[in-house]
Amino acid sequence: MAEAPLFYLVVLMVINLAILFLALIVLGVSFVHCLTQRADAFPAIGTLPKGGWLAILGLSMVFCLLLQGQTIFQMIGIAAGMIYLLDVRVGLRDLSDGKGFW
Repeated sequence: MAEAPLFYLVVLMVINLAILFLALIVLGVSFVHCLTQRADAFPAIGTLPKGGWLAILGLSMVFCLLLQGQTIFQMIGIAAGMIYLLDVRVGLRDLSDGKGFW
């Protein structure tokens, strides 16, 4: 019976680690994509400038790494990365006629 508290702590640690890896992957892909885009394309689709997105994604990545035990910052980072990937990246792709590696 004494093993139950240890088991749930291990499960909690694994879940937190999986969320951290997911956040870092999403933020890393978003950050690299943002770095490779032209700066004049961002105002053309009506979104934040390139520097703003780089700051949001970069700070989210730093907060995820520094505050590993607090899952709320990792969830905010995942949300920021997914907004970039699902909204801004699609707008940038449509602006360039769908051509390009991404």
